Amino acid sequence: MRVTGFQRVGGAAAAAALVAACGVADPKTHDGDEVQQPPALPGAQPISANDRVYTADQSSNTVTVINPATNHVLGTLPLGERRVNGVLGPVDHDQVNVHGLGFSRDGRYLAAVSVTSNAIQIVDTATNEIVQTTYVGRAPHEAFISPNGQEVWTAIRGEDYVSIVDLRRDTETQRIHTAEGPSKVVFSLDGRTAYVNHLGSAELDVIDVPSRRVTARVALTAGGSADLAVSPDGREVWLGHPGSGKTTVVDARDLTVKAVLDTGPRTNHPNFVSTPDGAFAWVTVGGLDVVKVYERGDGIPRLVDTIPTSGHSPHGIWPSPDNTRVYVALQKSDAVDVIDTAARSVTATIPVGQDPQALVYVARTRSGSADGLSDQGLGERVQTYPLTTDVSDASGSATVRNVLGLDEIDVAARGLTPNTTYDVYARVGDTTTKLLSATSDDTGTIAEALAFAEFFDNGYTAVILVPAGERP
Repeated sequence: MRVTGFQRVGGAAAAAALVAACGVADPKTHDGDEVQQPPALPGAQPISANDRVYTADQSSNTVTVINPATNHVLGTLPLGERRVNGVLGPVDHDQVNVHGLGFSRDGRYLAAVSVTSNAIQIVDTATNEIVQTTYVGRAPHEAFISPNGQEVWTAIRGEDYVSIVDLRRDTETQRIHTAEGPSKVVFSLDGRTAYVNHLGSAELDVIDVPSRRVTARVALTAGGSADLAVSPDGREVWLGHPGSGKTTVVDARDLTVKAVLDTGPRTNHPNFVSTPDGAFAWVTVGGLDVVKVYERGDGIPRLVDTIPTSGHSPHGIWPSPDNTRVYVALQKSDAVDVIDTAARSVTATIPVGQDPQALVYVARTRSGSADGLSDQGLGERVQTYPLTTDVSDASGSATVRNVLGLDEIDVAARGLTPNTTYDVYARVGDTTTKLLSATSDDTGTIAEALAFAEFFDNGYTAVILVPAGERP
């Protein structure tokens, strides 16, 4: 039975440590050390072995933990079982669809969001221990710990509000109603303003943190937004729109739309790099397998580079504090690319858990450990096949990954006839086998359609998309 409220997982000592950490109002941490969380302005501390890069792995239901000083995977933190085992059964004990990540400004705690099980979990970044779990409203998407360290704010995308949980009292204390389908919450540098984007509404909501009131609603022309980020100088809010393939830039000072950029299909997450050479925004474009780099200034942002990724569907993105590296989650390659920001090229690719979505870089002042970590989701086969189709102007892919004896087939396509059903087949030689049917949305897109079958063991070599009822 699911219980509303916090579930103590780490025991009294871990919970007491979390309560003791509450009240941190700035990046200064214990022992008088300082740490600046990225994205940061020039002059922040270099990459450290104390730091961690995390990915939220939706199919393996894990969080992958990476040491950025060595690009070494320390292991995965299992929050649930891999698809399909334990996920489709009659009793739901663990977390399902681990998707979102946030953290405290002192780097001591990570917030992990599981969309389908409606869970927010707080992880001690030194010990990898889950110190608290709370169940919130339908389909939470992303969460961040408030700048004062006392609360976790979560966008409840299946509904229309931001949930505020008091970490000292172990309870949800308030719901701030927003537009339909809030997707993410991020805070201004001074912690007095929160920005909320929405996948279900073309709107950016601005919340006054002290009063908990929505003080402004910025209309957007590019449709729903899945992710957003605030620039390290606090001057801009960038929003990615996967459905329309655009990125909106909002001036945070007067809340006007500064630009709408045509970034490309499945535009995912924005983030920022600041160097003595200039201020830049980096945007992952999942449908093109690239990261686009824009120079920021007083005018319209200018595209200065397009960086191919080593794999498919770049999703989450975060820079190092010193702005020398950018880390990109490759959703359909189960890996993270490390990009040198000076050369603007991939210098390393790190295998991670299955289906990585969000990615964050968390700067820390103390050493951590690999305690409590596993190899769940690591080292499994994954391969992406281009969709074979005679449908005019259509394109897409099918990513196949092994999940506990079955293979997960993840199909995405665009350029289809809107609101039309299509069949997807696997082929080996002259033999075809139907895998699934899926219907395109109003834009002619199938964002994601899943099937589970024995794909690799049957030796299939191609995936075909045809209008429903036709044979390939």
